[in-house]
Amino acid sequence: MLDFYQRAIKKLDKLNPEQCTELLMSSVEKVTLLRAVADSIDVGILVCDKDNNLILVNKNAQRFLPLDYSEGEQIWSSIKDVKLTEFLKDIFENHERVMGREIDIVYRDKYRLFSVNVVPLVYDHKINGTLVYIEDITEKRKGEERLRRIENLASLTTLAAGVAHEIKNPLGSISIHLQLLQKALSKNKKSDSKTDKYFNVLKEEVDRLNKIVVNFLFAVRPLTLELRETDIKKLITRTMEFVKFEMEQSNIKCLLEFGDNIPLLLIDERLIKQVLLNLVKNAKTAMPEGGVLSIAANFEENEVKISVRDTGVGITKENISKIFEPYFTTSESGTGLGLTISYKIIREHHGEITVDSEPDTGTEIKIILPVPQKETRLLAYKEN
Repeated sequence: MLDFYQRAIKKLDKLNPEQCTELLMSSVEKVTLLRAVADSIDVGILVCDKDNNLILVNKNAQRFLPLDYSEGEQIWSSIKDVKLTEFLKDIFENHERVMGREIDIVYRDKYRLFSVNVVPLVYDHKINGTLVYIEDITEKRKGEERLRRIENLASLTTLAAGVAHEIKNPLGSISIHLQLLQKALSKNKKSDSKTDKYFNVLKEEVDRLNKIVVNFLFAVRPLTLELRETDIKKLITRTMEFVKFEMEQSNIKCLLEFGDNIPLLLIDERLIKQVLLNLVKNAKTAMPEGGVLSIAANFEENEVKISVRDTGVGITKENISKIFEPYFTTSESGTGLGLTISYKIIREHHGEITVDSEPDTGTEIKIILPVPQKETRLLAYKEN
């Protein structure tokens, strides 16, 4: 097709007005088609000329990026993100070719991760500009993280039986014999306050190890859910009343906020309460000097969305992707299984749990739970 237009241009002086008009209309049609193709591709495309001026931006690039685009401006003057601007300016000035460089951007209050590619635009065996194409890989990375967590849980399941027999049973035996030994010493009047102190320390450590094993087995065993229709607002309120004194002692202010028309959820109340307690405990640990703990619940698009936000120390970007992994913890007293168990419980309820955090600012855990289908139908019927 390109050869046809090149030949036609060479014979332009021999064409009559009607033929010129027809050729022009055909060219416009082809350019429009090519633009439609560029706009239909699910990656962002930015095309620059030899002077690094933008000459083409497709719709996805405009949707992905904070652009203030005017044709003919240099690309780094058109993109209003400092990190991406500095990256592109450095690449363009050094005439580098880049493939698959990952850059995170916060745009319209949303965090997105992009794969950026910068390649020369070659035409007629010459470099006539630069092509930048950007792919949104946020969901892809989240999917990979979810798959890795599932694989980790699967590998733990393989170890669970051995752990149960090799550790749990001896711990039980040690605990019983410690009690018998303490009683025997007491009867023979060979026990004193110092000896009792040592025994108490031993029993506490045995109990702690037993708790770790129990949590481990809970994390890897299939869950049997006892599902009942539950008012999530009442469950959250009761849970926070349960920890109210502990929060006050730690100088933590608790705020609850509930949206309107939150429907009943088909959940295992005991397990969801455990998730909430795990999150509250983590928030308390993250605010050693006190702070604010906010819990909100809202009904949106056939889902109940629960947010647990603290004003604590936050989590680094390097650690966010690891926090649901077994035995990963930044707390000296933590076992590293609380969030693993929480993740498992929410997934068993066909829900989602995600984390947003900034160091020295705070952390927000978001839980999404589906509304039972019959409840959705009833709500729709009432609205009519």
